[in-house]
Amino acid sequence: MARDMSDDCPALDEGSLKVINRAALLTPSLSDHKPRILLLHGSLRERSFSRLMNEEAARILQKLGCETRVFDPSGLPLPDDDRANEHGVDHPKVVELREAVMWSEGMVWCSPERHGAMTGIMKSQIDWIPLAPIGGVRPTQGKTLAVMQICGGSQSFNTVNQLRILGRWMRLITIPNQSSVAKAWNEFDEAGRMKPSPYYNRMVDVMEELTKFTLLTRDRAAYLVDRYSERVETREQLSRRVNQAK
Repeated sequence: MARDMSDDCPALDEGSLKVINRAALLTPSLSDHKPRILLLHGSLRERSFSRLMNEEAARILQKLGCETRVFDPSGLPLPDDDRANEHGVDHPKVVELREAVMWSEGMVWCSPERHGAMTGIMKSQIDWIPLAPIGGVRPTQGKTLAVMQICGGSQSFNTVNQLRILGRWMRLITIPNQSSVAKAWNEFDEAGRMKPSPYYNRMVDVMEELTKFTLLTRDRAAYLVDRYSERVETREQLSRRVNQAK
């Protein structure tokens, strides 16, 4: 017996399904300001290789025509720790981080690998960035992301893989390319500058790709992440559904 493949969709809210707007997708109004990129690193050491790599990345981004900010995580309280965070989201470092995320159109996350994973410092920064809207705007949704990691020993990809999972969870457009630097202590000179090497070249590749993806998507971001599920159910309805009493 032939299966019924008619276009009848009884579970579909027809009024909430939109035909693809080719003009909004392919020919949006284009911004002319510099792409705004925020760089987060995962170490507080005085000679932090993840910070040094982000600083090198920021220099490349600026040469590519971007405006950059490198966030200093020193002083950022642990999420949910009331003893260390008496002011909650009003803590000045939390405010600084969230304002920088709102300002950005793309981000770079660079963390050392510690015990086979990203550092707690890196994760704390990401945990302070909410998925819920700030002032009616989701801080990360539709923005671009590049991921990099620093290794003290042989090359690994555990941290960039974890960062990719977080990027997807934060609804970021994570670019395909990435960078993992092995034996980082051997890749920077005494002045903290990254030496010429295939690792340096890959970092430049990643920043080029991030800039291209940011220019390609930033004026389309709101349309790219416009979802049927969020049109068929209001935020208030969603909140009531997921916060039902046990």
